[in-house]
Amino acid sequence: MRITKEADYALRIMRCLAECTEGLRDAKTMSELLNIPSRFTLKILHKLMTGKLVKSYKGVNGGYKLNFPPNEITMRQIVEIIDGPLAISRCLDMDYECSHRAYDKAGCFFHKVFEDINVKLAAELDKVTLEMALRNENH
Repeated sequence: MRITKEADYALRIMRCLAECTEGLRDAKTMSELLNIPSRFTLKILHKLMTGKLVKSYKGVNGGYKLNFPPNEITMRQIVEIIDGPLAISRCLDMDYECSHRAYDKAGCFFHKVFEDINVKLAAELDKVTLEMALRNENH
């Protein structure tokens, strides 16, 4: 599994919003500060709003802000809003039908290994909050 460039940008955008403790941040400013193309910034912000992590405000003084305090937003939440549910192997997808016909998912050694790793990865990403990114601390 590789976290996409879009998810990486989303993490940076969320940190940028968390750094703005007073008022709102507009998409143009974030795009310039983070060196992300403005159309891509808007696309990511739309996904973050759909995922309910970000609120938008229209108008001349409009912009964006976090919908929750930074200590309540995890890295996993942000990544999954952009990239979908964590799955280090396609065999973990509910719709995936294993080509190894001799095994079902429940009896497959590799499926169990991938599932265990996936659970651990999700737990680690759940430990990392946006607040930690602001303080730049290692978990």
